[in-house]
Amino acid sequence: MERLECFSAFHTRWAASFSSSERLWICGAWLFASHHGSFGVREVYPSQCPRWLGSATIDSGEILVNGRRQRLSYGNAAYVMQDDALIGTLTTYETLAYSAHLQLPDTMTAVEKEQRVQDAIREMGLQECADTPVGSWYIKGLSGGQKRRLTIAIETLKKRALLFLDEPTSGLDSAAALHVTKRLLTLAESGRTLLVSIHQPSSEIFQLFHYLCLLSSGQTVYFGERYKAQEFFDLGGFPCPAYRNPADHFLWVINSDFDTEAEDGEQGSKGISNKSKSLIKAYIGSDIRKEMIAKIRHATEKEGDIITKDDGDKVSAMKQTFYLTARSFTNMRRDIAYYWFRLFIYTMLSICVGTIYYKVGHSYDAIQARAGMFIFVTAFLTFMGVASFPSFIEDMKIFTRERLNGHYGATVFVVANFLSAFPFVLLLAIIPGTILYEMGGLHPGFDHYICFIITLIATLSVEESLLAAISAVAPDFLTGMIAGCGVMGIYLLNGGFFRLIRDLPNPVWRYPLSYMSFHTWTSRAFYNNDFLGLVFDNNVPGGPPLTGEEILKYRFDMYIDYSKWWPVFVLVCMAFTYRVMFLLLIKLREMLPSLIMSMRATRKMVDRASSGRFVVPHDIEENEVEMQK
Repeated sequence: MERLECFSAFHTRWAASFSSSERLWICGAWLFASHHGSFGVREVYPSQCPRWLGSATIDSGEILVNGRRQRLSYGNAAYVMQDDALIGTLTTYETLAYSAHLQLPDTMTAVEKEQRVQDAIREMGLQECADTPVGSWYIKGLSGGQKRRLTIAIETLKKRALLFLDEPTSGLDSAAALHVTKRLLTLAESGRTLLVSIHQPSSEIFQLFHYLCLLSSGQTVYFGERYKAQEFFDLGGFPCPAYRNPADHFLWVINSDFDTEAEDGEQGSKGISNKSKSLIKAYIGSDIRKEMIAKIRHATEKEGDIITKDDGDKVSAMKQTFYLTARSFTNMRRDIAYYWFRLFIYTMLSICVGTIYYKVGHSYDAIQARAGMFIFVTAFLTFMGVASFPSFIEDMKIFTRERLNGHYGATVFVVANFLSAFPFVLLLAIIPGTILYEMGGLHPGFDHYICFIITLIATLSVEESLLAAISAVAPDFLTGMIAGCGVMGIYLLNGGFFRLIRDLPNPVWRYPLSYMSFHTWTSRAFYNNDFLGLVFDNNVPGGPPLTGEEILKYRFDMYIDYSKWWPVFVLVCMAFTYRVMFLLLIKLREMLPSLIMSMRATRKMVDRASSGRFVVPHDIEENEVEMQK
């Protein structure tokens, strides 16, 4: 096993595991991959490690599950995040029901899935709020503790063999925390392994843990059976006073955040108090550590079963797409900020624009008036889309949690996101578009009206797809809104209205940006659909009438000598392309952190080998002297 050095994301953390004797070593093999190796729920490992463990520091290592090398990834282990990423418009029951359909295999009947949902609600004490919405900024919903219990219930539906929980009792009162912990203990006793990080548990909760790991600034202060921890601290010179919670005492001893005696030391020990240093040294030479090393070695020699993602049964991608689409559509239908507010604004402004350009007519001035109306519609309807960016980011947070726990794949999410949003795109295009077309008195004829509406639908689809792609890489909604406005602003400048396409500088602006801009193709579709076949007055008295073809060729540089449906086809292709980009960016975001961490680990290993500090920790006892130093 290669040397593994990890750095806890927190100065003082608890990590404990419930386990039956046959299952403990799933996590035990990680914890002692090196002398001072420690495990924190918010740590990052190399590419073979769980991708949902955060962003701290790691060099290299090996993951063994039941004594066999295995990559922990989407679906074969569950992770309850510290933050509760939930859909605010769904009720508690709906959240669990949709999650059950997404996770549980097709071999289970609807009755069995319903029973699993009801069991989860009962076990987490959520009966009274089963029909209560989760809650959002405008919906009164669950309390913080109820949301925490709901998040745990979601990840217990599948009953996976390995479950990580990051502070599952945060936000809970003492009674609820004890109840939840007992429920987790029941899961452990059924043959599963749970690894929990927890802050300052009560004495009752502390007594339920089987094994305990104490960390201080990334260093292992103690790892062993929970009931031996108090004896270890007593022998180390820090006895627990009578009637004090041992958990409180342990944290008080090893916490260096408020210790004025903490001194800066070598890497990995910076900020560790003198008390923690003495305990770390005591633990290195303790019988407890030797016993745990022996158990880990014994466990790694016995090759058990590989943890599978679906236990042989899977949920079909078709069903996952159906239920995910239904859930997203329900959320969009209930969330006024997602599309309904935009529809209201679009409708009101369409009436305003229709009033300003009412029956625009066929005079010479009407030529510019029609162009102005088209560019306003194109620009405003697309720019207004950034208002829904907070909802895009919330969707990505929920997808991240569910994806990391193997609920469904990225392709299913991208397809469901498009299908659930498309009905609202139709509404945003048809209602305001019809008002504009009728009040403005545009080109008569049903075929021209249909072309106008379909062009609007395609344009909004491109805009939605573009913003979805940006949301895949935006760290927050504000950054995403700024980036979305910037991209669409550049596209609008090259759309042919503010500067004719033929007058744009050839490098960059005309080629390729004007052809990449969806505003260019939307304008071409609008202009050719409306101007061709119409005749306008000449501004020269007695001059011949101006045909729509002449106006498109010489005034707007928008004429196309092929079908007016061609720009619409290009817009559809753009929407599809941005959806593919959305999928690829999601995949890249999944792969990039592991790649970066692997490169950093390789560089550090090379640096240490060149400096003579590289140690291969296969023989742990041989390195005792180095660790004691």
